[in-house]
Amino acid sequence: MAIRLLVAVTVALLGPLGSVATAHADNNDNKFLAALKTEGITDHVSPSHAIEAGHMVCDKLDQGRTPDQVAGDVIQSSNMPAYHAGYFVGVSIKEYCPQYTPKEGGGGGNS
Repeated sequence: MAIRLLVAVTVALLGPLGSVATAHADNNDNKFLAALKTEGITDHVSPSHAIEAGHMVCDKLDQGRTPDQVAGDVIQSSNMPAYHAGYFVGVSIKEYCPQYTPKEGGGGGNS
């Protein structure tokens, strides 16, 4: 439940920043890395590893996993605390797969 709340809050905070579907991938990568750095998330070996993991979040969502489940996977496969895992999933969604952004006022579940 705590992870669900963290993911929802993170995505809600990032949502108003908007995303442009036609944005160049490098620009998305830069925004993604900047957001992680601003939040103090430095658990990745390299920027390319962080970017790869961000895309993996989208791959898992494409396979039908929920953001909460993916955040749990991030916790299991990294040294990130729950808050950072939720933030990581939220930023990944914002920059790489905005189609998974939770709808405002939604009570969870898949869109």
